Amino acid sequence: MAAEGSRSAVVAAFIGNSAIAIAKFIAAGISGSAAMLSEGFHSVADVGNQGLLLRGLSTSQRPATAVHPFGRGKEVYFWSFMVAVMLFVGGAVLAFQHGLEAVRHPHPVESPVTNFVVLGLAIVIEAFTFRVAYKAFQRIRGTRSWWSSIRSTKDSAVLVVLLEDAAAMAGLVVALVGLLIANATGNPVWDGVASLVIALILATVAVILAIETKALLIGEAASRADRAAIRSTVLAFPEVDGVGRLMTMQLGPEEVLVNIEVDLAREAGPPEQLIDRVESAIREVIPAAKNIFVELEAGARG
Repeated sequence: MAAEGSRSAVVAAFIGNSAIAIAKFIAAGISGSAAMLSEGFHSVADVGNQGLLLRGLSTSQRPATAVHPFGRGKEVYFWSFMVAVMLFVGGAVLAFQHGLEAVRHPHPVESPVTNFVVLGLAIVIEAFTFRVAYKAFQRIRGTRSWWSSIRSTKDSAVLVVLLEDAAAMAGLVVALVGLLIANATGNPVWDGVASLVIALILATVAVILAIETKALLIGEAASRADRAAIRSTVLAFPEVDGVGRLMTMQLGPEEVLVNIEVDLAREAGPPEQLIDRVESAIREVIPAAKNIFVELEAGARG
């Protein structure tokens, strides 16, 4: 379900941003607007980013092999990190360069109506793609706050699309306001200022995505709730006296590695049977726990 929601959000964003990019470049060519050109580069970066995410989602589903014994679930984290880099370089840097040039050497924005029509159309399309990503994010968010969910989510694809679409909506509003002020005052500098603000928005989102996806890429633990559920599930066994070290690692949005030390009571039965039961119980509460390693503490058995 989560993987399907991620793919749907990415595909919707890919289609929507492709259409928006074409419209923005046509409008920028007609009007000469720096803000519109920056938005065009932003959309192109978004389209490329969604292509990278689709590749990551596809390769992350490949089965485990001798070379990759735990599968390739982290592929989606790698490509999500690359998206953050592309968003910064292909979006923020270019937008800043064009905005700075427009502020230093302003020129009148022609055909403002064309820009307004394209921006209005882009806002409608972005609102649709954001709605798809928002629904997917809500399914994994639960009752947590927005910031807490962004910091703790393990589905980087949904996070990338959600923040990209949010940045796109904000950028469109900024471009619209900048063009309105430039048109009302007759001062084209405001068009360049809007481009600089768009660059700041893109850079901020890129930094947030880089920080969050880097943590997942290098080996972030399962959520605190999942770790607590694993510990309480194992402690519920009458043969278990205690739980020692519990180590987890997120191998993908829907795959968790679990290594747990279990202290046995004296009256515990055959260890092999207990291990099987413990693994089954953990998978019942954490379906994503596909790789479980239970270590029995022999000293606790007396």
